[in-house]
Amino acid sequence: MDFLYRIAEEKIRDAMQRGEFEEVAGKGKPLEIDDLAHVPEELRAGYRMLKNAGMVPEEVQLSRDIAGLNGLLALCRDEEERRSLGKELSLKRMRLQAISGSRGWEHLAAHAEYGDKIREKLEGESTR
Repeated sequence: MDFLYRIAEEKIRDAMQRGEFEEVAGKGKPLEIDDLAHVPEELRAGYRMLKNAGMVPEEVQLSRDIAGLNGLLALCRDEEERRSLGKELSLKRMRLQAISGSRGWEHLAAHAEYGDKIREKLEGESTR
């Protein structure tokens, strides 16, 4: 592998010396990394299409909804509305838990750790 790495580096250096990277689109701007390495190759095109259309997986939307409902509950003063929001929140939490269980995530320590971090971030965004 070192051999291939050195050849690639050498070719890149040569191209830079010849000025081949001077007119590259997006030069000087951060790369937009679309890492779908964890997705099987045959599904990547579909995932990109969904992402470009603004679609998100159900569990992501549920997490966003839960964060928003938590924010609303924190601000709500009307008792009837609080009950209604509480019911909706419970339903969304149960659905998210069902999805996690059906995918076998509930026993993964990483799922619990990142789930908490994602919820914290979403709740922070909903209060802005």
